[in-house]
Amino acid sequence: MKKTAILLGATGLTGGVLLHLLLDDPDFDKVIVFTRRTTGVIHPKLEEHIVDLLHLDLVKKEIRGEVIYCCIGTTKAKTPNKKLYAKIDYGIPVQAGKIAAENGIQSFIVISALGSNPKSRIFYNYLKGRMEEALLQLNIPHLQILRPSLIGGKRQEKRTAENISKFVMGALDFIIPTKYKMVTPQEIAKTMIHLTKHPSQHTIITNTMIKNFWEKP
Repeated sequence: MKKTAILLGATGLTGGVLLHLLLDDPDFDKVIVFTRRTTGVIHPKLEEHIVDLLHLDLVKKEIRGEVIYCCIGTTKAKTPNKKLYAKIDYGIPVQAGKIAAENGIQSFIVISALGSNPKSRIFYNYLKGRMEEALLQLNIPHLQILRPSLIGGKRQEKRTAENISKFVMGALDFIIPTKYKMVTPQEIAKTMIHLTKHPSQHTIITNTMIKNFWEKP
């Protein structure tokens, strides 16, 4: 049976890659995107809803399918206000998870981060940890949480510190443990689709697991 995929974060780096992979995948006959701005993509399988992602409860009747992919995330530079930051990085995934549980959606796959910890003193890691904690309390049959390291690839917005980190990690890749190696949006997106078709017994998908799925023989 072909699947309907729901995608949040389709205009982001990884979400954009995932969108195109889903549209090209014959196992999915519909891809429903909920986004604050258009993806600019025209495709017969694509159904796009321009919405306020902070209020997904207003469109929960339309959020129906076999799987939700959540690629939501912001940065301190884009969202300096911590309250708004929390509403995005914590609030949107958790709200989507609650809707998944209410609507009987079997699979929920979300991108978190390496180092996520609800007890961390680092705001970013703390928020991701809180988000994971909240999702784990929901009744979702197949919940998978990806914890990638630094994500490579060119973003639309300028991130100077991140770009420096990418350069350094790329140059030193041969000595960096797999746990910390930079991962590509393609590797993450392919892993998310793979987990839909072959659910893992592991709820937490580490950076090492993501890399090992696609390492060259």
